[in-house]
Amino acid sequence: MDEVIDPAVTIKAIGHQWYWSYEYSDYSQSDESAINFDSYMLPEEDLPEGGLRLLEVDNRVVVPVNTHIRMIITGADVLHSWAIPSLGVKCDAVPGRLNQVPVFIEREGIFYGQCSELCGANHAFMPIVVEAVPLADYISWVSHKLEEV
Repeated sequence: MDEVIDPAVTIKAIGHQWYWSYEYSDYSQSDESAINFDSYMLPEEDLPEGGLRLLEVDNRVVVPVNTHIRMIITGADVLHSWAIPSLGVKCDAVPGRLNQVPVFIEREGIFYGQCSELCGANHAFMPIVVEAVPLADYISWVSHKLEEV
């Protein structure tokens, strides 16, 4: 894969049976202070009104618009694939390998995707949600997440 040169934000996505975890390591001095979270599909009874069944998650990936982002993709157990068709992004999550893909989102919004590599019995329940926000909102989100650490 092509090297992503000088990204403003680097996010690592790790596929697990059957959820995703994310690491924002740009904002930390040590592993303990990095922004890390798991992202699970919301069960139907927990969906907010208007929420998309089988697509909404408890923790979204938040990114700033008009910013060069490097997504590093890997798997923790079996093959997965981090795919968001509306962004034109699909990258295999292979255990023991770090793949990367550049992402540049030009408009605010919520973008939905799913694991696109058959990875076991609950493969259909690994949604991905990316929320693209203005830079000021992103900085506020990062500050809030760092306070949680």
